[in-house]
Amino acid sequence: MSETSTPRVAATVRSKNPLKGAVEILPQRLYYAALKTPPPSHNILASTPRRHDDGKKDPKKQIHFFNMDNELIYWNFFLDFGPLNLGQLIRFSNRLNDKLRKFPVVCFYSTTLPAKRANAIFLISAWQMLFLGRSPEQAYKGFAKTLTNSPRHRNTTLVTSNVFPDTAATCSLPPVSASQGAVTIAPLPNFHDASPCECTYDITVMDCLHGLAAALTHGFFDLDTFDVDEYEHFEQVENGDLNWLCKDRILAFAGPSYERHVSPEGYCTLAPADYIPYFLEKKVSLVVRLNKKAYHEEDFVEAGINHVEAFFLDGSCPPMSILHGVVEAFESVPADEAFAVHCKAGLGRTGTCIGAYLMKHYRMTAVECIAWMRICRPGCVIGPQQEFLEKIQPMFWQEGEAAGLIERPLALVAADDNDDKEETEKQEVVETTEETPPPTNNDEEVTGRSGQAEGLLAARTRRNGKPSSPSTTPSRKVQPPPAPITPEKSVVAAESNGTTLRC
Repeated sequence: MSETSTPRVAATVRSKNPLKGAVEILPQRLYYAALKTPPPSHNILASTPRRHDDGKKDPKKQIHFFNMDNELIYWNFFLDFGPLNLGQLIRFSNRLNDKLRKFPVVCFYSTTLPAKRANAIFLISAWQMLFLGRSPEQAYKGFAKTLTNSPRHRNTTLVTSNVFPDTAATCSLPPVSASQGAVTIAPLPNFHDASPCECTYDITVMDCLHGLAAALTHGFFDLDTFDVDEYEHFEQVENGDLNWLCKDRILAFAGPSYERHVSPEGYCTLAPADYIPYFLEKKVSLVVRLNKKAYHEEDFVEAGINHVEAFFLDGSCPPMSILHGVVEAFESVPADEAFAVHCKAGLGRTGTCIGAYLMKHYRMTAVECIAWMRICRPGCVIGPQQEFLEKIQPMFWQEGEAAGLIERPLALVAADDNDDKEETEKQEVVETTEETPPPTNNDEEVTGRSGQAEGLLAARTRRNGKPSSPSTTPSRKVQPPPAPITPEKSVVAAESNGTTLRC
């Protein structure tokens, strides 16, 4: 079998114990399992998989099973299916922490569907980082075999730790009920961008965990002050369609229009006047527009908010002269103030420019930037914009170093050491093509497809009015785990005929 192949792994056969084959997160306390069929009851009396040195098992305990597949739903644009967003991560964390307070042994489970497993594993791994202080490698230890699905992580040696030596994490094989017999489980899929086209850029669960780790390191997100109700309120189209990518510093939002308007399809666009009170409250002192003019910028300026226009074509990558100008505009904002960025949908062009700023100022990798932005604002950075950020990464790292900006923490440098040669080669390419040819007036000519933003807005219309995370879990304040706790939208094939497009 070739190195690049992705074999299907045989699962446990005729297991009577619903925890057999599960991944142990906390010894004899917390497990994850992918189940082909739900358990017959939420509470089951069973033995944990761990055995003592003499081969004996522990006495049976009451194990509580819970699942959130039907509560935490990723509302896709096109072929994208995750990762689940920041609000959903906090919803999950609150629910899990509550379960751990109430039950001696807890098993969080998902179906065996690849997309559901990928999102569930992201949630349980991210929870470990937030509440157990584990690194991405430690949090993902029990799911190590899934790393081989991406060329970026193939042949990666996972870091083990003595922090939790008793954690007998196993590979992510789904236990199967006695009536089901043998079953196979597909490798975890890579997350897809928000397009109807075949995706050529891998974003894995591990990439998302590294993006979260970088965000936590640099203070983009504060678990103690994060308000999930506010997050879910403002992500709704009728409330602004906005998300903070960096707490109190960087905000991404959909482009306003001349006046508040609801399209025949039900999509709502707001006017500058709808944003100004919130922007002033949050000390937003600069708005950057990347799409064609659709509102009077004077509305922001007269309210005391500076405005910069830097148009480039929908779905395209910015010319370097424009990108550098945008980043310089971001840098002009005082450290105690914020800036807001938008294109038409506030996803592709917006995420690309913000990603360049993050690489320069925080030495984040391109994939970390993309992963983190999608956790905050699903759909960010689309199509060729992904490879573009990867290509310009060495240049913006160098610019950040030359400007004496924040150095990348040592804990995050090790993962980049093996890529130095590749980065140097990319840098040479960038330096010879720094100035992108001026854009034409034809979107189709540049992107291979026209109206990308229109398609994204139409996709938002389909989900308008649907709650992103229907849940009854109390949410305004993040619930801490019980102490002590530590021992140390389904994928849419295509809009019309279910086929993947090649763009």
